[in-house]
Amino acid sequence: MSLRPTVDFLLYDWLKVNNLQSRERFADHSRETFDAVLDTCERIARDKFAPFNRLVDIEEPKFDGEKVILPQATHEAYKAYAESGMLSAAQDYDVGGMQLPYTVEAAANAFFSMASVSIGSGLLTSGNANLLMAHGTERQKQVFALNEFSGRFSGTMCLSEPQAGSSLSDITTRAIPDGAGFESDALGPRYRLKGNKMWISAGEHELSENIIHLVLAKIPDPNGQLVPGVKGISLFIVPKKLVNPEGQLTGERNDVALAGLNHKCGWRGTTNTLLNFGEGKYPVGGQRGAVGYLVGQPGEGLKCMFHMMNEARIGVGMAATMLGLAGYYASLDYAKNRPQGRALGTAGKDAQAPQVRIIEHADIKRMLLAQKAYCEGALALALYCARLVDEQHTASAEDADVSRLLLEVLTPIVKSFPSQWCLEANSLAIQIHGGYGYTRDFPVEQYWRDNRLNMIHEGTHGIQAMDLLGRKVLMENGRGLQLLAQRMSATADKAQADWPDEAAALRQALQQVGQATQAAWIGALPAQALANAVPYLQAFGHTVVAWIWLDVVSTLGADDSASADGRRAACRYFYRYELPQIQAWLAVVKSRDQTCADLAEDAF
Repeated sequence: MSLRPTVDFLLYDWLKVNNLQSRERFADHSRETFDAVLDTCERIARDKFAPFNRLVDIEEPKFDGEKVILPQATHEAYKAYAESGMLSAAQDYDVGGMQLPYTVEAAANAFFSMASVSIGSGLLTSGNANLLMAHGTERQKQVFALNEFSGRFSGTMCLSEPQAGSSLSDITTRAIPDGAGFESDALGPRYRLKGNKMWISAGEHELSENIIHLVLAKIPDPNGQLVPGVKGISLFIVPKKLVNPEGQLTGERNDVALAGLNHKCGWRGTTNTLLNFGEGKYPVGGQRGAVGYLVGQPGEGLKCMFHMMNEARIGVGMAATMLGLAGYYASLDYAKNRPQGRALGTAGKDAQAPQVRIIEHADIKRMLLAQKAYCEGALALALYCARLVDEQHTASAEDADVSRLLLEVLTPIVKSFPSQWCLEANSLAIQIHGGYGYTRDFPVEQYWRDNRLNMIHEGTHGIQAMDLLGRKVLMENGRGLQLLAQRMSATADKAQADWPDEAAALRQALQQVGQATQAAWIGALPAQALANAVPYLQAFGHTVVAWIWLDVVSTLGADDSASADGRRAACRYFYRYELPQIQAWLAVVKSRDQTCADLAEDAF
């Protein structure tokens, strides 16, 4: 089964992405150019990524003491992706970009995630470069960002530390002004960094000439003490190999050393590393300390890094979605071809009757429809958020501000819903395969292992939940939530004639979410309000995806094709089987139930 018809429907029939060509930035484009990009990415993904998905899972990265060894297929895939121009697809023409809408870029990258998320397709490199384009100096853009867009350099984000995990306020990596070179280097104020960073994807490899690390660190005060909390965090460019102000390699290695490779249950084709900065293995100028260049202002590192983190969260959501869809397509194919059991008749099963394919069993259809509802709903949500990015950058000032706020509220959802429910789709795909599902004879067990990482990538489920209930629905006096509610209500009104039951259910769900949001916070301390942030996130996510599905099917009109019938069935499934669950989730939010929070440690 091909992904392309679904992508085309969502882009052109639902989101009307071809209307963007009326805006000056996209005036050179048409559906033909958009289709050409999708065609190219679909072909590269099919030829250079998909055939090697199992290979990179089995042949994990190895370190020979000097360099990391990856399969040749990974090198070929990286080269093909870089040469496609997708690393800079949405960038301006004058920096080598294609000025594509981000919506089209996101859809095109989906083919790579589905073919082999483990090989990777430049997500972090593009995000790294995009951050520098927004916050770097002109020289930093020229030397680092543009070389990343070309594929000559690659990029990482270095946030977590072994002792701190997701608690960035507790990082201890230090950045000390680098003596005589301070403030005089053309690449920016120069510092020496010392510390350790953990869980760094693509932190060491030989795929590109250089690796550009974006590192969070703290600048000590005059007494040598680190400023507590996140306000003391600054952001630095730390290249693996030193470069001159023209972007040429100097031939000197920076004091960044691989301390070890993490061996994961999934995403095995991507190196995941522990890096030591400034341990003295590669002293620069005879001194310990990794040379780094300040990005932006001191103390504003986390503000800058959120530019990359939010982009990465949308990317993780898309990766989770595509893994879910890969499992769905695999299990659908299996169900169509696997004979087992017999049809139920009025007098029971006839043992003499021929076997039926398992897709003819109602429970198999239930599991397939659940996968379709989760994954195609998640894909629509991800592309909707990508469209909001385009609106934020190219619409009128008023519409851009609306899109900014909607994206703020939806970012925790677009990351968390796919990472939970498309993982559940992968579990259902294994279930449909039966015993074969957990063997390596079929791909669905790998899809599950790869997808299990996405609930942790770029902020765990719990962090996304606290961000949503603790910040996003409250920011600017709840205006973002109000704007989202208006859009949901408009969809319910639009669908009233053809989908009256679903329109009523959406209005009720929206009302319940609003009531729970108020009840959680009225007279509550943060610890009380946030004790059930994850059930709130789940209910909010289900309400959002229910809205997305109703909006999608409202565009179908009288279309009586099989694909349209499938979308209608997925929408009905989501409203009848999934949306009712929000009542239980929101009940503990409204009551501020403290069962979990109050339980003493020794009771476990």
